[in-house]
Amino acid sequence: MKHTVLLLLLSIFTLACGGKHERTDNRYVKVATVRIPDRERFTVKGVVVDSKNNPIGSVVVNDGFNFTQTDNNGIYYLKTNLSESRFVSISVPPAYEIETDSFIATGFYAPLSRQEKINRRDFVLRKKEKQSDQFMYIVLSDPQVRNETHLQRFRNESAADIRETLKRIRTSSPVYAAVVGDIVFDMMDLFDPYKNILKETGVDCYFHTIGNHDFNLACNAFSNTEDKAACYGEQIYESHFGPTDYSVNIGKIHIVTLKNIDYFKDKKYTERFTEDQLKWLIKDLSYVLPGSTVFINLHAPTSNQSDNGEGNTRNRLELMEILKGYKVHIFAGHTHFFENYEVTPDIYEHNIGAVCGAWWAGNVNRCGAPNGYLIVNVNGENISWQYKATGKDSDYQFRVYKPDEFISQAGYVVANVWDWDMTYQVKWYEDGILKGEMEQFADEDQDYITMHGKAAGYKTLHLFRAKPAENTKQVTVEVCNRFEQTFKQTVVL
Repeated sequence: MKHTVLLLLLSIFTLACGGKHERTDNRYVKVATVRIPDRERFTVKGVVVDSKNNPIGSVVVNDGFNFTQTDNNGIYYLKTNLSESRFVSISVPPAYEIETDSFIATGFYAPLSRQEKINRRDFVLRKKEKQSDQFMYIVLSDPQVRNETHLQRFRNESAADIRETLKRIRTSSPVYAAVVGDIVFDMMDLFDPYKNILKETGVDCYFHTIGNHDFNLACNAFSNTEDKAACYGEQIYESHFGPTDYSVNIGKIHIVTLKNIDYFKDKKYTERFTEDQLKWLIKDLSYVLPGSTVFINLHAPTSNQSDNGEGNTRNRLELMEILKGYKVHIFAGHTHFFENYEVTPDIYEHNIGAVCGAWWAGNVNRCGAPNGYLIVNVNGENISWQYKATGKDSDYQFRVYKPDEFISQAGYVVANVWDWDMTYQVKWYEDGILKGEMEQFADEDQDYITMHGKAAGYKTLHLFRAKPAENTKQVTVEVCNRFEQTFKQTVVL
C-alpha cells in the first residue's frame, strides 16, 4: 500500500491483522492534517496525537533497534533499516488507553513495509477518563493448546475460572493480562480459536509473549535467517500479536515484553537474548526513571535454582546488570513448574505454574502446583500477588498429604506450598498444639507421579514435612506469606 495521505489508525490496524475491521466506537479517528517533511536518511516518520488531534510530545518510539521521542508537535523520525525492522511501536504513556482488538493489545504498534521508501506511521491515543495507579495484572503461562480437546479445557476450565474470579473480586480498576508464551503447541492455526476464547474472560487487555512453541517449525527466527524476505519463525505469531519486544506504561509501572527464545527450525532453540535485544532493552530503560518499578514478561525464566537451572536464560547475568537500579518483577513460564526466586532485594522472579499444568495431562504441574494463573494487584508501586488454582477457592494455596499418601515420605505429613518464597512461614499443629516450623525438603511431588504414572525426576523445592506422634488425631498446617496472609488446612489422621 502506498501511503500518500495521513494514515488512519484503523488502516494501521488493518495492516497488522491482515483483514478489514469495521469499528463503530469512534475510537480510531483521522489524524489532524500535519505536513511532515522528509529528512535525508530517515525512512520512518509519523505523528502521535490524542483523539482531539492534539499533539503528544515525549512519547518514546522505536523500530526494534533505534529509539527516539516525539517533539512538541507530536512528530518523530527514525533512521530505520527497512530490511531489518518489521514494526514501529510506541511506549504508550500512562495517561492514555492501550487500544485493543478483541481485547488483545494492538494500538501501540504498526507494521513497516519494505516497498515504501518512506514509511509514515501515525498513532492516535485516547486519554483515560479516569487517571489511577491501581490495576490488576493477571499472568498466564503456557496455555499450549494442541487440539480441540485442549481448546475446550482452556475455555471451560481456565477462561471460565478467570471470568468467575473477576466477577467475584473485580473493582472499578482495569484488568490487564500477560500470556508469557507457548500460547499454542506448534499449531499456528489455533491462534484464532485461542483468541476467541480470550473474549470470554472479562479481562480488558491482553499482552502476549512468544514462546518456543509459537514459532513456525519450518523456519529460523528472523535474526537467524539470511534471506530476510523469506519465511521466518516469528512471522505468523507477529501477524496475530505484533512485535515480540515492546513496552508500555500503566500507572507507575513500566511493562516490558521480550523474546528470550533464540530459535532455529524444527524445535531447535536456546533460551537466550540476542545482543541486539539487550541493546534494545538498555535504550528502552534509558527513558525510565531509575528506581521505578518494571515488569518484565519473558517465556523462559532466568534464575531457577531447582533442576540445575534447566530452562533458564543463558545470558541472564547480562540482563541482571541492565536491570540494576530498578525495582523489577520478572514473570516467566516455560518449565511447567512453580518457582519463586529473589535474585536481589530489587529483582524478584515468578516462574509461575502453567495454565495447562503438565501439558493438559491432568490438573497439576510437574511440581504438583495446580493448573492456574497469578493474580498481581498493583497500587502505585505497591505490588502483591496470589496464585489462583483453576477450579479451586482462592484460599487454596497449598496441598496437604496425610502420612503414607506421599509414598517416598512414609509417616510424614507433607505440604506442597507452590507460591513459597524465603519470607514464608510454614508451621504445623498436632491436635491443636503448635509444634513449630515444618522441615523443608526437595522431592518429586506425589500428585504429579500419580498423574504421570511414574516418577519423571523433577524435584521441587517447595515441599515441607513433619512426622506426627503415633496417636495424633489431626494435624493442621498453617502457611503465612510475605503479605501476612494466613492459610490453614487440617487433616484428620
